[in-house]
Amino acid sequence: MNTKHRAHPWHGIHPGDEAPNIVTAFIEIVPSDTVKYEIDKVSGFLKIDRPQKFSNMIPTLYGFIPQTFCAEKVAEFAEQKSGRSVTGGDGDPLDICVLSERNVSHGDILLQAIPIGGFRMLDGGEADDKIIAVMKGDTFYRQWNDVSDCPVSYIDRLKHYFLTYKHLPNEASICEITHVYGREEAHEVIRRSLADYQNHFACDS
Repeated sequence: MNTKHRAHPWHGIHPGDEAPNIVTAFIEIVPSDTVKYEIDKVSGFLKIDRPQKFSNMIPTLYGFIPQTFCAEKVAEFAEQKSGRSVTGGDGDPLDICVLSERNVSHGDILLQAIPIGGFRMLDGGEADDKIIAVMKGDTFYRQWNDVSDCPVSYIDRLKHYFLTYKHLPNEASICEITHVYGREEAHEVIRRSLADYQNHFACDS
C-alpha cells in the first residue's frame, strides 16, 4: 500500500486562498482539554506543553494559522498601534481563537475560519496577537462580522484566560492585552504575519 508523509501543520499546509478574509486554522486544543497541547515545531506532532493551571480552560477552539510567523512586521504594527516598546514578535505562528456553536471533541484538525478581530497581547514585551474568528458556516456565530458584535462578557472571558493561563500564585503576570481590535486590524496582523513567514522561511522551502 502506498503511503504519503503527513504535511507539517505549520509549514506544509496553505493558509488559505482567501486569506485574510477566510483562513485555514490548525486547532491544537479545544475547551474540554485539561492539558495544553501545542505543535512541536520540528516534528509537526502535537505535544503536551503543560496541564491547564487551576480551573483555567480555553473557552474556544484554539490553534494557529499555517505559514504565519510573529516577527518584525507584526511587532512593528503592535508598537505602532499600542504606543508601547515591543521587543519583537514571539517567534511562533499567529494564534487564532475560533468560535463555534458545535462541540468539537479534539484538536489536531483543520477548519476554515473567518477572522472578526483580535487581541493585541504583549507577552514579556513581545507581540503575541490572538486573532478572534468564527468557524465558516457556523449557524449561530456567522452573524458576528466584527468583534464589536460580540457580547462584552464573552470578550472578557477570553481576555481573562490569556491573562492568567501562565500565571502562578504570588507571581506577577508578564502578559498584557493593550487593545481589542476589529476585523480590518485583524486582517492587517494576518497579512504581516504571512509576510514575516515569507521573510524567515521562504528560502527554506
